[in-house]
Amino acid sequence: MSAASRRAAAIVRNRARANRTAARERRAALTAARRIRTGPRSLATHVIATGAARTVVSGAVAALRTQARKAGIRGTAARIRRTLNGRARRAVTVYRYTAEQVAQIVAHYKPRKAEYQAIRAMLAAA
Repeated sequence: MSAASRRAAAIVRNRARANRTAARERRAALTAARRIRTGPRSLATHVIATGAARTVVSGAVAALRTQARKAGIRGTAARIRRTLNGRARRAVTVYRYTAEQVAQIVAHYKPRKAEYQAIRAMLAAA
């Protein structure tokens, strides 16, 4: 196999990998958007529904949780069984928020980073 054909194969592999990643993120955003229309969901689900990159979701969610705590907005409590270290399934309390509650939280949220500002704009528009 020549060097040129190896480079061409690598380009095709990388393009396919990038396409799969983009499709996975689009699918996650569409699924999350459908879920938040049906009832209360986690703040992470609301942020993913905006189509935000996976690298900024956790930071934005942490900031939104802080704002929710400051505003006194408590979501609906739910119990889930969380897998830890691959085997321990502990019961954990999580909170789920309606679109109206997320809108109230976003009203208090004043981000500085451009990525977070885009997420705030998308959440406010929803």
